[in-house]
Order: sequence, then structure tokens, then C-alpha cells
Amino acid sequence: MEAFARRVGWCLLAYAAVAWVPWVTTEYHTHVFTISLYYVVLAVGWNLLAGYTGQFSLAHHTFAGVGAYTSALLVQHTRLPMLVGIVAGAGLATGLGYVLGSLCLRMRAIYLALATWAFAESIRLLVTVEYQVTRGDLGLRTSLLFGTPRATPYYYLFLGLALAAALAAWEIVHSRVAVFMRAIRDDEEAAAAMGVDTFKWKRVAFVVSAVFAAVAGGFQGHYIGLLSPAPMKFNEMATIVIMVIVGGLRTFFGPILGAVFIEVLSELLRGWGEIRMVLFALLVIAVARLYPGGLVGMLGLAVQTVRSRSPKSPVGRSTRSAMRSTKP
Repeated sequence: MEAFARRVGWCLLAYAAVAWVPWVTTEYHTHVFTISLYYVVLAVGWNLLAGYTGQFSLAHHTFAGVGAYTSALLVQHTRLPMLVGIVAGAGLATGLGYVLGSLCLRMRAIYLALATWAFAESIRLLVTVEYQVTRGDLGLRTSLLFGTPRATPYYYLFLGLALAAALAAWEIVHSRVAVFMRAIRDDEEAAAAMGVDTFKWKRVAFVVSAVFAAVAGGFQGHYIGLLSPAPMKFNEMATIVIMVIVGGLRTFFGPILGAVFIEVLSELLRGWGEIRMVLFALLVIAVARLYPGGLVGMLGLAVQTVRSRSPKSPVGRSTRSAMRSTKP
């Protein structure tokens, strides 16, 4: 319990450390950082499933859409509080994740990816054609959580959500559950032979990642103010995958760093249109080929290099001593 309280304290310190951002940036830049934090939650959730459990789902972005549409429709038709709508969206995503996981998680590799992609496309098409309910491509207006479209209050909200997601992920990957998840990822047959209920723990990871996405989607829907099927297209899922891989798949901080980096880079390249996705694809190939550890691995190597060259570093001292000893 003391360790958990310490980690909560670190999260509060991190919150305070970046709370100044809206005060020194424009409203546009604050919006970009807010959306980056939204993607942090999505990337952290998908990394739990793909990075730590080895289950390559292509329906993660769909659960964000489910959370957003569920909350928006409930608030619009029943006048329920928005927080209740978001909780309901997370509950529906939990049920869908459980059912979809039960149906698909006995599949392996490409078959799992195809099955989850088919589910994602089915939900997107359903949202598109049910015009009388969802307004289809015209878009469904949503109530604004803080009653204003200004990005500043939502920045603080999503900063809290991102830190809460990171804390939850930390607790999971440093628990007994993570041992089962990694065992499944590394060798599912060996894990099953050792008595691990592989199907159960894959489904747990699938449902947890779905809840992460649905909660983020629900809050994001009440920030943007307009929902459409466009964010449920495959490009959105591809963006999440790119964020995790570029940041560092199977690392804790990789999805966080990758989400912020790719979203900011995407905004800088907005004038390039769809060519951005080609550039991101090339970036993923380069990272996978040259440095699979991603940005986190690169930063770790840079820190290690600096420490090795430091006069106070044992590695640096031993290196210089060895160099001196080889001189004539």
C-alpha cells in the first residue's frame, strides 16, 4: 500500500510538472497536446494487449467509438449525466470485449487480426447506415462536458486520464497477472503446459484494453462535440499501432512517448494530407529494422552512452584506464 501511495504521489508530481502547458501555448497547441493525451490512453491500453500479451487486435479504436456513441446517445435521449453515459459506454465495451474475446482469442496471429478487423468494420458500417439513430456521416452532436469548446479544461482532464491509465497499466505489468501475460506472449503452448489458463488471461487483457479505449473515447466525444464514423476507419487503428511501435512496443513508457511524438508530428505534417501515413509507415519500417526498441530504447542508449563517458562513471573510468594502459 505504501508503494502504491508513492506511485500516486509521482503521478501527482508529474501532473503538476506539466500543468503549466496551457498557460504558455496557444489554444491550438493546447488542443494538440490534449489529443495527444487521448492517444496516450489508447496506446497504453493496446500495448497491454499486443505488447505484453502478444494478441494483435485491430478493433481497439472501435471500442473508443463504442464508448463515445453510447455516452452521446444516452445523454441525448435520456438526459442522463455525461459521466453516467461514459460509465455506460465503458460497460458496453466490457461486454463486447468479453464476447469478442471469447469468440476470437482462440485464433492465432493473422486470424485474430482479421477477425477483430472484421468486427471493427462491421461496427463502423452499422454506425454509418443507421442514419436515424447515429446521423451517419453527417455527424452526431454531443454535449460538451465543460460547456465550452476551449481546450484548456479538457487538457487537464485528459492529463489526469493519461496518468491514471499509466498508473493502472503499471500496477498490471508489475503484478502476478503480468507474469501470465508475458508467458502467453513468449510461448503460449509452454504456458498452457505449466498450468496457465491462457484463454482466460488473454480475455482479461482484451477486456481491460477495451475499457481503456471506451473511457478515453467517451470523454473525447464530449470534448470534440461531434461524432462521425470517420475515426472508426482503419487509419485510426494504424495510427495507434504506429504510436506504440515507434515509441517502443513491449515497454512501459514507449506508448506514452510514441503517442505524443506521432500526434505532434502528424500536426506538423498536416499540410501533406494522406502522405503522412506513408511517411509514418516508412518510419515504422525503419524502427522495426534498425532499432526495435523504439524511441524509449534510443533514449535509454543515449543515457547509457552519456553515463559511460562521465568522469564519475565506473564504466567511463575503466574505459579511460584501459585506453591509457595501451599507450606506449
